[in-house]
Amino acid sequence: MIPVNTLRILLFLRPKGAEWGPGVRTTGSLTRRMIGMAALWILLLLAGGGVALDRVLTGAITRNFDSNLDYVLTAMIVQAEVGPDGEVRFNRPLADQRFLEPYSGLYWQVSGKGHDPFPSRSLWDQTLAVDLAHPAPDIQSYDSKQFKDEPLRVIERDVTIPGSKVTWRFQVAASRDDLDAQIGVLRKTMIRSFAILGIGLILMSALQTIYGLWPLRRVRLAIAGVRSGRFSRVDVALPVEIRPLVEELNDLLQHNEKQAEEARTHAGNLAHALKTPLTVIMNEVTAQSPELPATVMREARTMRRQVDHHLARARAVGRRGSAQSRSEVWPSLDAVSHAVDRLFPDAVIDLDGERGLAVRVERQDLDELLGNLIENAAKYGGGRVFVTVARADNAVDVLVEDDGRGIPEAAREKIFERGARLDTGKPGTGLGLAIVRDVAEIYGGSVTLEESEDLGGLLVRLRLPIAV
Repeated sequence: MIPVNTLRILLFLRPKGAEWGPGVRTTGSLTRRMIGMAALWILLLLAGGGVALDRVLTGAITRNFDSNLDYVLTAMIVQAEVGPDGEVRFNRPLADQRFLEPYSGLYWQVSGKGHDPFPSRSLWDQTLAVDLAHPAPDIQSYDSKQFKDEPLRVIERDVTIPGSKVTWRFQVAASRDDLDAQIGVLRKTMIRSFAILGIGLILMSALQTIYGLWPLRRVRLAIAGVRSGRFSRVDVALPVEIRPLVEELNDLLQHNEKQAEEARTHAGNLAHALKTPLTVIMNEVTAQSPELPATVMREARTMRRQVDHHLARARAVGRRGSAQSRSEVWPSLDAVSHAVDRLFPDAVIDLDGERGLAVRVERQDLDELLGNLIENAAKYGGGRVFVTVARADNAVDVLVEDDGRGIPEAAREKIFERGARLDTGKPGTGLGLAIVRDVAEIYGGSVTLEESEDLGGLLVRLRLPIAV
């Protein structure tokens, strides 16, 4: 069964009511992160859009307000004339009655250099501030705070009236209360509208996030079913973005099931292999046979061979799942050849081939593979061993050749059986090639026996998956 913590790490999901295992770190809630990012982006966009829209609409209302004042200013200029005393007067009164009401909020004034200001009655005892030193040939508009409790919006223009050499400054001013009230209503409406829009967008983003991540909840429930033993695989309909993750998870489940099955098989094989020697020893003990010491020694060696063989397989199986398995071939080959040189000083071991190649095998297992092959070649050959390393498609071939008698083609498959030995005159367990084949196949490789064309003896081709 796959460890529960492994499943949690894969999906960063914790089944309800479970605790995180030791060493497992989280990066927070994916849902909160997505909703928070969406909310922040929505608020930034709404704030930027609100400021831009406020400027546009406020400018439009202000221009409309100024256009009404400009209409009055134009009417003043049209109706203005110079009297016999050189002062400006209107040939008919302006139509708006607010010009006649004191402090009504609508005012006009005509000023000229060397003349007293000519104000509307609504100004009563006040006059509008005017700076005749700065000409205003075109209409100018600005805000004025000369009245303490009444901010004004003022437009003005310089005009030369026929029959007068004086440049007269015509001014129309209105209280900003109405303008500010319109802008205030506009801003209040915008704020409410944008707030409702923002809340709606955030809620929609939250619903979209929850709906989009809902399949992960289904995966979590399916994993909980696998953990409880109700299911053996995660088999639910999922979006295409999540499907590869679930396929990898199912592959991991299958891999762990395969490892568990292999462990049970190895345990059964080892128990079966040890059963016969133990039975022989028990029978000898029961019969009080005088050959008991020799029998114990013989059967103990048999049991030791079996234990070594299954331990080698167990180590390889346990390390096979490591995605970081990577070993350089040449350093391992060099170390093994030096070790074999010390065991067989009369043997000559030559190394050749492409350096820098690496295989997807643990270094300890690679040393064991190469050690068994080179030791066998030095032990059973005629004294010369030639080892070649070469690239073969997506694999690395290690060719071990000797100048011995070789192995007949009919016996090459049998030699891989546990305990099989063709030369019983030399010490050995008969498990070397069996271990090599088993370990190589665990890593996805293979071992084949051929005839050496150069040395005339046996050629062992060890093929292992290449590591990029």
